Parts: sequence; C-alpha cells; structure tokens
Amino acid sequence: MSNGEGTRLGMLPRLGGPARSVWAKHDRDTDGWLPLWRHMEDSAEVARLLWDRWLPAGVRGLIAEALPRGDSDARALAGWLAGVHDIGKATPAFACQVDTLADAMRGRGLEMRSAKAMGPDRRIAPHGLAGQVLLGEWLAERHGWVPARTGQLTVVVGGHHGVPPEYGQIKALYDREELLRTPGASGPVWRQVQTELLDACAECFGVSGRLGDWRTVRLPQPVQVLLTALVILADWIASSPDLFPYFPDGASRSGRERLDAAWRGLDLPEPWRAEEPVESVQELFASRFALPAGAKVRPVQEAAVELAREMEKPGLMIVEAPMGEGKTEAALAVAEVFAARSGAGGVFLALPTMATGNAMFPRLLDWLERVPGVSGTRRSVHLAHSKAALNEDFADLMARAGPVAAIGVDEAVAMPPRRQAEGRRRASGELVAHAWLRGRKKAMLASFVAGTVDQLLFAGLKSRHLMLRHFAVAGKVVVIDEAHAYDTYMSVYLDRVLSWLGAYRVPVVVLSATLPAARRRALLDAYAGRNGATEVEAASSASQATASQASASQAVYPLLTAVAPGGLPQVRCPRASARTAKVRVERLAEGLDVLAGRLEDELVDGGCVLVIRNTVSRVLETAAALRARFGAENVTVAHSCFVDLDRADKDRTLLRLFGPPEKTGDRPAGRHIVVASQVAEQSLDVDFDLLVSDLCPADLLLQRMGRLHRHRRGPDQQDRPSRLRTARCLVTGTDWAAEVPVPVRGSVAVYGRYALLRSAAVFLPHLDDPARRPVELPTDIDPLVQGAYGEGPVGPDHWQGALAEACEQLGRHRVDQAERAAVFRLGDVGKPGRPLFGWVAAGVGDTDDTAAGRAQVRDSRDGLDVVVVQRRGDGSLATLPWLKPDAKRERRAGMELPQGATPSRFAARTAASCGLRLPPRFSGETLDRAIEELERLYLPHWQGKDSPWLSDQLILALDEDCQTRLAGFVLRYSPSDGLEVTRDADDR
Repeated sequence: MSNGEGTRLGMLPRLGGPARSVWAKHDRDTDGWLPLWRHMEDSAEVARLLWDRWLPAGVRGLIAEALPRGDSDARALAGWLAGVHDIGKATPAFACQVDTLADAMRGRGLEMRSAKAMGPDRRIAPHGLAGQVLLGEWLAERHGWVPARTGQLTVVVGGHHGVPPEYGQIKALYDREELLRTPGASGPVWRQVQTELLDACAECFGVSGRLGDWRTVRLPQPVQVLLTALVILADWIASSPDLFPYFPDGASRSGRERLDAAWRGLDLPEPWRAEEPVESVQELFASRFALPAGAKVRPVQEAAVELAREMEKPGLMIVEAPMGEGKTEAALAVAEVFAARSGAGGVFLALPTMATGNAMFPRLLDWLERVPGVSGTRRSVHLAHSKAALNEDFADLMARAGPVAAIGVDEAVAMPPRRQAEGRRRASGELVAHAWLRGRKKAMLASFVAGTVDQLLFAGLKSRHLMLRHFAVAGKVVVIDEAHAYDTYMSVYLDRVLSWLGAYRVPVVVLSATLPAARRRALLDAYAGRNGATEVEAASSASQATASQASASQAVYPLLTAVAPGGLPQVRCPRASARTAKVRVERLAEGLDVLAGRLEDELVDGGCVLVIRNTVSRVLETAAALRARFGAENVTVAHSCFVDLDRADKDRTLLRLFGPPEKTGDRPAGRHIVVASQVAEQSLDVDFDLLVSDLCPADLLLQRMGRLHRHRRGPDQQDRPSRLRTARCLVTGTDWAAEVPVPVRGSVAVYGRYALLRSAAVFLPHLDDPARRPVELPTDIDPLVQGAYGEGPVGPDHWQGALAEACEQLGRHRVDQAERAAVFRLGDVGKPGRPLFGWVAAGVGDTDDTAAGRAQVRDSRDGLDVVVVQRRGDGSLATLPWLKPDAKRERRAGMELPQGATPSRFAARTAASCGLRLPPRFSGETLDRAIEELERLYLPHWQGKDSPWLSDQLILALDEDCQTRLAGFVLRYSPSDGLEVTRDADDR
C-alpha cells in the first residue's frame, strides 16, 4: 500500500452502515460479492502501483505537467479517479440488479424498486454515466467547482467502459434523477451514502486538500485520454476475482496483503528505462547489430543518429534513403536515443503487412538482446497481427510467459498445462509475451511490439476503448516503415494519428525509399500541429493539378527531415553509401510468347530471373506459359494466395536460393525463373540477375529494382552469366505501340491509370532509343519519384490529354476516399480543458485486426479469411497432405481432424496455420453468398469455443483433387501455384 495516514486507515472506518452495504461486484456461480468501498480501494491502489512501477516516465511526465505540483498531484489524481470510477454503482438503477444484495441495502434504508419494475429506464443510467453525474455534483457542492470545469475530470468516470458519454445522454439522465436517488424518505439516505463514499475516497487517497487548487486547471485532452485508459486498466485488474477475491473469502486479508498478493500474481514486466548511448555511432551499430569485422556504418545511419542527438526535443524524423541502406537499423538506433530523452518505455514497429511484420519480429528480438536495460531483464514483447499466434518466434515467447487469469472484458488466453509449467520455469529474466498483455484490447500495451500499420491507424478510428490504443502508443517510440505504400484513405488516418502523437510528444521515425514532397510536408505538418486544409480539400485540389502538389525542385537525396511538436523542420542531406548501381530499363512488348522468347535468349548461359506481375491471375498465366517452355522444375511461383504455411515455406525457399551470397550456397546453377506478385517488392533480401516487371508506379518500380543485382557476385559481377552482368529491367504489362501506352486492365484496377502513365512518362528518357541511359541508383531515385508525383508536365505533348483525363479520375477517387475515411476518423486534438464528451460518437463500435477491422482503415476489398483442410473420399477431414514437419520434426501432413470432437491442440494449430485470404472477387455482392455456403460446414467442436485455434473460423474443405466450388467459382489449390480461381461454367 502507499504511504499516508489516510491510506493506512482505509475507507471503511469513514463509512456508516448504509455505505458499507453498497455492492460493486457479484458472481452468480458462487454468490460471492464485493462491496463498493473495497473495489474503490482496490482500484485506486492498483492505479497507484501502475503509476509507480509500470507507466513509462514520458507518460507520467505529460500528465504531471498539467498539474500545479507535478508528479505528486498527477499520482494522487490518477489513484483518486480510479477510486471513484464506480461511484455510479451507488444508485438504485445499478443496485437493484441482484435481489439478495439489494435487499441488504434496503435493510439499511436504501430503498429502490426492483429491476423488473424499473424496466428499460435503467438504460438511461449506466453506472459510468451515473458516476460522472454524481462526481460532478459532488465537486460543485463540496469543493466549489463550476460546471464548466468538472467535465474534464468526470469524463474519466463516464468513459471508463470505453465510450465517453455524449451530451444528449448526460441531459437525459439529469432529467431522470430518480435513477440516481429513490424519491421520498430514502432520497437523503442515498445522497448521504454517495457523499460519504466520495468524501472517504478523497480523504483516503490524498486529494481533499488539492481539489481547491485544481479548480483552475485545464487538462489537455491527451491527458484526459491517458487518465481514462489508466483507470480502465486499474478497473480490469481490480475486477479479477482471481487476483482480488470476492467476499466472504476476500474479507479475510487486510488491504495491504490483498494488494501485495494480487500484484505478485499479475507480475507485470516493468517498462524499459532507456539509457542514452554515449559511444560513437560506429561503436553503437557494432554492439547492437553485430556488424561484420571491418564493416563501416553507412552515412545515412550515422547522420540519423547524429540528428537525433542534436534535436533539442525528440520528435518526428523522416528517413528517406535507397533500398539496402540499413534504414531499419538506423531507426532502432534513433529509437534508443529518442526513448532515453523522452522517457518512452518501449518501441512499436509498424509494418505494411503481416508478412513484413513476421519478417521484422526476429530482427526486433535480436536487437533487444543487445540493448542495455533490456537484455538480461524481463520485458514484454508482442507481435501484433491477427495470425501472430502462428508465428514460431512469438509462440516461443508465449511459452515463456507465466499463466495469468483473463482480466476484465478481454478474452481469455488459453495456455496448456505443459506450457504453463514451462512458463513458470523460464519466465525470469527474459523477453516474454506476458499472458495478460495478449488480450485483443491489451496486446499493444506490451513494451516492444512489431505489427501491421493497421494497429497504428486504429488509433485514428472512432471505436470503443480507443483510449487504450492511445495509451499503448503514447509510451513508445513509433517506427513507421514503407511510408510510401499508403494511399489517400490510409493517409487520412495516419495524418490524424500523427497529430495526436505530436500532442502526446511521442517520438516517431518514418522510413521510406523516397516520398513525394507534398506527402513529406503533410506528415511534418500533421505531427507539428500545423494542419491547414482538410484532407478532402487537399484531395480536391489534387484533382485540379496532380495528386501531390509537390515541389519538383527537391534534388537532395538521401534526405533526413525532423521536427519537434510545434517546432520547425530540420534537414540533413547525408551522402549515400558507396554502393551504387546502374540499371538499364527497356520496353518489352506485352504477350506471353514475347516474354518466353526473350527469356530464352537471355538465359542461354543460365541465370536467375524475377518476373513481377501486378495481379495473381497474371502470375499464374505467366507461370503456366513459362513452364511449358522451360520446364516446371525451373519456374517458381510466389504470391499472396497461398495458405500461411506454404507462404512461409515459399519465403524460406526464395531466401535459400536467391538470398545473399554469404547465406546460401543453393543458388540454381542453370536457369531459373521466379514469377511473383507484389510480395517480392519488399522485406525479402533476394537477388536476381534479370528483372521483368509489369509497369507500376515509379516508386514501386524502383523498389522492384532493388531486387536486381542486390549483392555483389564476384568482381564486376563475374559470377553472373556473361549476358546478365549488366543490371537490366524489362518493363512490360502495357501496349507500348499505342499512341499513348495502354496498361493492362489488371494493373489499372490495382494502381489507377494516372499513376501508371506518370511512371511511364518519367522513365521515358531511360526507355527511348537511341538516347537511352541507365537509371543510376541512388542518384535517380528522388528525381524520378518527385517527377512521377509532382505537378509539372511529363511525357510527350500527345500524352497530355490522356494524362489530364486520368488525373481527373484520380482526383474524384481521392476525394471519395477522403470523404469515406473521414466518416469514422477521430477528431483533431481539442482545446485544453474541453471534456472528451462524444469523443467516439458515431463511431464503429468495437474494432480489431480482422478483415472487417482492417477494411475500416484501408480502402481495400479484402476477401474472406478461411482455414483450408482436405475432405477425403470417406468424408473425413484432414490437414493438407503435403505439409512439411515443424521445427521439432512433428508430422503435420494429413493429420485427421475429428468432426465430432475437439481436435488435438497440435492438429488444430496445424489446421489454423493453413489460413488463406480469398481474393477480392469474394467481396461485395459475392461475400454473403460465399459466407452462406461456407457456413453449411459447421463443426461446433471446432468453431465453437472448444478449440481456441479454430473458434469462429470459416472452413474451406477441398476434395481429394484439392478443388471445390464456392459462390459461382471453381477453386483449385496446389502447393506449387497456390489458389487459382475460375468462373464455374455450371453456375447459373
């Protein structure tokens, strides 16, 4: 327990019989219960422990700055608000719900109608809202607060179930006072009890003498959010009967014994307390990233760390540098400096996709093992996406976490007894995925997180318990990777999130190969709090000129740009590393025969080719044609429509065959062709002799070129076939013979005609004979991207009409995206002192990392997520027959899955590891039909609550030929080609 005479005495001696009889918690199974005074004390003490032992210093400091006496006031306020959060339970509308406990209160003079007699009127007075009203009255009557000031505190009570009340709800309750206090003789008794409880809590937790000074305080809205989140967490913990037993058993311990036992049982890892590295940048990188002997830190990395050290306050840093310059390592080093200076307690790495998140997770763990203050200590780590439990690295961390009962409203986290035992033995002094921090709404609260950018964008989406998402990022350094990959829809959310991160003073590092100048400026303005035009206005202006309103004069690259909240930008222009490349870019006419013939010529002496198509259907069509010419054994397919285990195996195979020379000896000696979708653009460190790419936006084409001659293979590339020692990219996927290039329909559907034509236009000087010159990397990266996204004219005169028409289409599309995104987007940061009333009004309710949740922050037509199994000839179900054993050599292929019983944990996990996202054609009107057909196979022991791995999953059962029909389509699957979807000729 905390120091102070008031706390040692506790609330009970200050309460009369009626106040002691008020109940807060009841267990219908055991008939156990918890009095309100006890829950108030439990919650307040938990909040104070969270403040002392778990909150990052930066979060504490932000709250403390808003109060006259700084940290002491902030700690007292946090504990007191947690203590009073359930005062709304001291009302007839709540107390009537349990007859036996209500009768006991009636015996103490607290009369009330029955719940049945009160009827639906009770909905007007949920206990959070009732508590907000009672606390506001008490502040006004007992401490002289004016109503205009009470809301900034009372909204914490009103919003502790995740949704701050709206003004209309508050007014409706004021009009129904009988829900707060029963009219008649017992009315004064109710008022006395409410006042006694609030007085006792104020005295017990040391705020009685401070409330007068706080009357003039104007709490910033970010502080209100953080306090609400802290109260929610304290309430969830204090509401666990496993940690805080209900009466009568819970009455046997003193308050101190009860709290100490609960805190030991919870066993939360402490936050990171970063120490600023003082060594040279070279020494820092050598110690954190195990640089090879003699390797030198790259100029971009050195400049980023030096800029972080020079900044007066940590803020937003944008790092634009070529592929392969070590931007991720630079970001982690900058994060260490920023964390030490800002008091951040962790790091969140936001990646574009689950695949990139999975690839980053082991890199995060490797870094953490070398960071002082983290290595050798017990810290919480999380992989934040919907399939994280299937990741082997994360599964290993989960095994180390000791068992903690599910707390609050979040879902239970199942852990088998064997793994619970392992957790007890191994949890000390290690990185762990703490069990309590793995719930859907709490996962981001772990200190170190790698996950999809959706988790960050959700912080800009009006949704239930949004304050927990803000709380999670407010205590971290945020690293946003591949920032150029986000469209207007996502950018609307990202910009709003950045404005809140700036208000929280959260350090942010943004990584990109290069950004359009206007996009860079928008990110800086959002973070610094200088937003001008609305997103819709910005998108509308794009339709009049171009999509970006860029200044094409920007010629420096690489580029570092930084800004502190409310400050002015700082710029650094480090030189690129000595690694340069020249890529010759050539047109290749569209057509499979043309492609096959050209590759026949190019691969006469062998070689490894990467062919990147913009759609999965083009990948499969191309692979079929090339296999007919070169043999199936010489053609590999990679795209997004593989089940998870096959996709992971594909990635490992690509890295093994085409990775860095020092990491593989299996590179094909003859000729080999990889036909891939955009999955080959990023995160895979693969190296090919020749690149063929569909026309795509300029930045992505440059990204694809990063897979070409990525590593040195012998002096002057002498270890490559003689014809392929010069890096070349053949650009196809468009009709180059037309007056204006005509991209194929699939590419237009993915990227839009305007981006493709601008890309073609800026690459014309490199494509046209006879003046064709190579693309020089990194020198040409920024001019090409700024030109492609700039406002200046590009391309021949006779292209301008087509470009203008495409630009108008893009403008309309962007306005539509911005308008749709703004519907559920969080408002901007309000003025200090303005309560958070209606903060998430007209929002989306609950949201999470599902296809439906992601669709709220991405303008995508994601298909259904399904689990793929095989139905045998006898009707039984089994895991897919070709699956390779796991890391422990346990068999996974063809395991029987009992339909009338719960599958074994290993079998269920194996099946869940064969998750697959159906393509976008299974969305829109087709979605409902597909779901209806999939739900015909319902296995209660799988899809109910018996199996945590398969619960609520849709099952796609393939026949023995690995085919099935669904919603008017024929689906075929193979481990070599993944999913192929064609129209069902028999469908009417």
